[in-house]
Amino acid sequence: MDLWAVVPYYTAYLSKALLWEDVDLRVGSITYYLDPECFRSRGIPLSPGPLNLVGRFRLPKLPRRIFKLIESTLNLCALTVRFIPSPPDVIHVQFLPMLRWRVPMDLWFVRFFQRRGTKVVLTVHDLLPHDSGERYKGIFLDLYSHIDAIICHSEHVATKLQSDFHVPVSKIDIIPHGPFFYDLPAPKGTDILERFGVPSNQIIFLFQGIIFPYKGVDLLLNAWQLVEQGTTDACLIIAGTGTPELLDQLRAQVQQLGLQRVHLHFRFISTDELVALYRASDVVVYPYRAVTTSGALATGLALGKAMVASNLSVFRELLTDEVSALLIDPQDTNQFAAALLRLAAEPHLRAAFSERIKGMQYGDRTWQSIAVKTIRTYEKVLRASSPSVRHPSE
Repeated sequence: MDLWAVVPYYTAYLSKALLWEDVDLRVGSITYYLDPECFRSRGIPLSPGPLNLVGRFRLPKLPRRIFKLIESTLNLCALTVRFIPSPPDVIHVQFLPMLRWRVPMDLWFVRFFQRRGTKVVLTVHDLLPHDSGERYKGIFLDLYSHIDAIICHSEHVATKLQSDFHVPVSKIDIIPHGPFFYDLPAPKGTDILERFGVPSNQIIFLFQGIIFPYKGVDLLLNAWQLVEQGTTDACLIIAGTGTPELLDQLRAQVQQLGLQRVHLHFRFISTDELVALYRASDVVVYPYRAVTTSGALATGLALGKAMVASNLSVFRELLTDEVSALLIDPQDTNQFAAALLRLAAEPHLRAAFSERIKGMQYGDRTWQSIAVKTIRTYEKVLRASSPSVRHPSE
């Protein structure tokens, strides 16, 4: 269940892997408007209800949200009627977009079927909404207390769920985040660096993803000023979308710092471009102030890239400093810049990191393992209500 396609790639890859394991599932998501082929190209039929129109058009933000609200409300009503005679065994929730509103219909839908015997599994992609402090903590405390099982992606988040949200350890399953886009070939006959205005003789550092304050792009720019003073052989690509206000701040920061070798591409990056961009880059950078999980990191792992990342618990669970990446304090501008300069100057270190990352074999096998562990979570919640539970495929 991701009725607004908020985390479409995670939903698509997980659903594909569960189908490989013969789980009988319906994917409650609309078409992802920025990538209409996200589900169809992976053989995933969508079943959000009778309507799936809004995601097929590129609409301005406000009208898109209004039409999504209307569409999802009608879909929820139709799904309720459809499921009343035969409720699903499990509803696996990826995102509840109406949760913070006065009328959280998607939450009511889930709780209605929970009262009728359906088990609810929630994947926690973020403990709380990005950059919201503890404004919504009460809402999420209530949500987590009513869920039958919670899937999170790291030990760090599991600990937070127990200590900050009082979730019993028996309700928590740690299942790693899987990689995206590893299965896509780079576009043929396309010079991606030329398209992004980057000289081919430069060492390419890449930041890619939806830009939020917590991702620390401003900290990266501060460090990059020292990089430009220390070498003429490196350039930085920052590619992704974000709020107009934040993007304007970053443009102004580039101007104020006098940066010459920063290429800003503030737009949606297609999946073909994204894969080509990762493959053409020498180093991927993750300067996050805080993080619960990172699909961008999983993509970097899947594509075998050398990395510089913040020294945070979530990254430490997957990366080892000086072995597979350089882990830094992004608030320490000198340390951050030194790490970037070091990888710019040491091609053998970049190659060694890349080989060790490739050795982790992130790809289809990773998603197969994730699917098996997810099925165990489904079986666990079903066993809690029935002493003799069948496999979800039966």
